[in-house]
Amino acid sequence: MALTTSPQTVPMPAAFQPSVALAAELLQVYGSPLYVYDGDRLQETLRHITQAIPYPRTRFHFATVTNGNIALLQIVRDAGWGLHANTPGDIYLGLQAGFEPEAIVYSGSNLSRDDMAQVLVWAIATLNLDSLAQLEQLCESCQTLDSANRPPSLRLGLRLNDPALTGDSRIGVRPEEFAAAQILVDRANESMGSETIKLCGLHFYRGTGTNATQAFTQVIDRVLELGQRLPDWAYLDFGGGFGHSYRHGGAAFDWLAFGQAITARLNQLPHAVDLVIEPGRAAIAGCAALLTTVVSVKWQDDRQIVGVDTTVANLSVPSVHGGYREVVALATRPSPSTYPTDVCGNTTYSRDYLGRNCQLPKLAPGDVLAILDVGAYGYAMASHFLHRPRPAEVLLESGQHRLIRQRESYQSLLQNQIF
Repeated sequence: MALTTSPQTVPMPAAFQPSVALAAELLQVYGSPLYVYDGDRLQETLRHITQAIPYPRTRFHFATVTNGNIALLQIVRDAGWGLHANTPGDIYLGLQAGFEPEAIVYSGSNLSRDDMAQVLVWAIATLNLDSLAQLEQLCESCQTLDSANRPPSLRLGLRLNDPALTGDSRIGVRPEEFAAAQILVDRANESMGSETIKLCGLHFYRGTGTNATQAFTQVIDRVLELGQRLPDWAYLDFGGGFGHSYRHGGAAFDWLAFGQAITARLNQLPHAVDLVIEPGRAAIAGCAALLTTVVSVKWQDDRQIVGVDTTVANLSVPSVHGGYREVVALATRPSPSTYPTDVCGNTTYSRDYLGRNCQLPKLAPGDVLAILDVGAYGYAMASHFLHRPRPAEVLLESGQHRLIRQRESYQSLLQNQIF
């Protein structure tokens, strides 16, 4: 796992946008629609975030929930990052990508007993738990394992729920419950006759997609004060929720300012703790575009209505992760004029818009559009809603391209059905 060693930083790379020629080549080879990832841009972003935080005991963990493609996870692994898992499925993908169990941190909620047992079988040793009930369940699961299958040690953290910091959140353990959590751990260790379980972590989850840097920096002191209430406090897991600026030129999270602020506060603690940073979409959102081909154009007064060969089901759910993505025309014909344009998917679902009120040139069937910033919660949230098979995924590295996920066929709609 990577340690930050330098206070220097590089600029956050611009959002990936393929050239007209490259888009034409990729669609000719792999078909349309198509997710395209820029591996070089991903590596640059990982370096930018890593170099922004000079605190020497920092580890970075990529949130698999944002994108679970194995080829991309391997780029993250090779950059020295660990993995942040929200679910057992996240862990499974990480193990398949070659992450060692000790490089994976689980930070989720509401695991069943079977899920909990599976996580322990996979030898995940650092878990941030969501409730006293989950902590008690983990202690019981650990006690039921024989000594040969029991993890030699477990580092447990509490996911923090402090209304002053987290608002009205369903996630986490209140500070007044910390003492009860320690009692559960002590009893489990006494029952096993060992110090297998250590309650030593605090996990602070700010929320989803926050670009306001102050929303993170202004709560650091309170989080550190709460962490020191844990007798064996050894690590602070800070994140996720770090945002990405989908509206280019708008508010963007300042990694350098955040890194300087949290480093200064941690250096003032009476004893050193490890810092775990979990960038989600911030690490990968800007490295991908969804290419789509125009199939129809019509006009309603001065508004251009453009139909394309993909659907909103291939973008993140707007109610969960926001509806705006920049749409760019990759046209071979120069056009000095633009028009208010709605980009519509290939269904009759009334909300199947991939972009509304976009300023685009006059388009024609066969033209190519690029929907930017889809690296996070793009394919990861794509679904069979509207019964369209999902697109292929392609990776660009050092000027070369290769397929990293096959395009689905209609046969995929029948998978696991019994009739």
